Amino acid sequence: MKKTTLAIAILLTALQTMAQKFDLQGNRGARGIMPENTVRGMLSALDLGVNTLNMNVVISKDKKVVLSQEPYFNFEISTRPDGKPITLKDQKSYNMYKMDYADIKKFDVGSKVHSRFPYQAKISAYKPLLEETIDSVESYVKKNKLAKPNFSIETKTIPKGDNEFHPEPAEFVDLIMEVVIRKKITKRVTIQSFDIRTLQYLHENYPKVKTALLIDEKIDFETNVADLGFMPTVYSPYSVLVGKGLVERCHKAGVKIIPWTVNSVKDMKYLIGLAVDGIVTDYPNIYKKALEE
Repeated sequence: MKKTTLAIAILLTALQTMAQKFDLQGNRGARGIMPENTVRGMLSALDLGVNTLNMNVVISKDKKVVLSQEPYFNFEISTRPDGKPITLKDQKSYNMYKMDYADIKKFDVGSKVHSRFPYQAKISAYKPLLEETIDSVESYVKKNKLAKPNFSIETKTIPKGDNEFHPEPAEFVDLIMEVVIRKKITKRVTIQSFDIRTLQYLHENYPKVKTALLIDEKIDFETNVADLGFMPTVYSPYSVLVGKGLVERCHKAGVKIIPWTVNSVKDMKYLIGLAVDGIVTDYPNIYKKALEE
């Protein structure tokens, strides 16, 4: 009887340890249910128990680091200051790299109905600064006695966009790190990107900062790492690319694997079963269901 009780206790401890290590990341906050890359969305994600706030940033004309998936106002979510919706045809003309932040803040990115996320709350919202987001998060977790989250910050850069939609990689990274260092959250930050140039610059100039290589094409893990030139902290592929073999190769190399974007209980259960180190999801509210079923 004692042996059985001891075995159960060990199993429960192991499960608790696994749960603590598993990195539940709220994509753009909790995009499935709240406006993306907004302060309200990030705080909602904290209430849902995420470990890491996964966000995207761009740079304004006056060199401010702004939360946004695109360097322009996406027609799916954006409304002009005069109340008129932005269209697909003209969205790229609202280039935030050519706008001061004071003007960017006037646009509404929370009230418009999102065709791909029908359960997303409709509330007036603006694109916040990275520093405002950090301050709001740190104040919220202190007030509500929550664990301090990690921040996974994606640099939204592509080579063809240099000096048109964003600064070159070195300046982009330096602007992010100035905020991160000033806010004293360096140890809780991972810089992620599809653009290996930003990760290479970061690795060379801020070697202690964690990195995540984002992958959206079916290319071997070894080839991607060779192109990067160093071993990232995290390998973050599109979830459909993940199988048992890839998980094993990442772990053998000492790299965490955190797939994106995992939006169903079925897919969560499958990936958890493969022993991934975490997931990025638009719906952190369904994660508990994946553990219960």
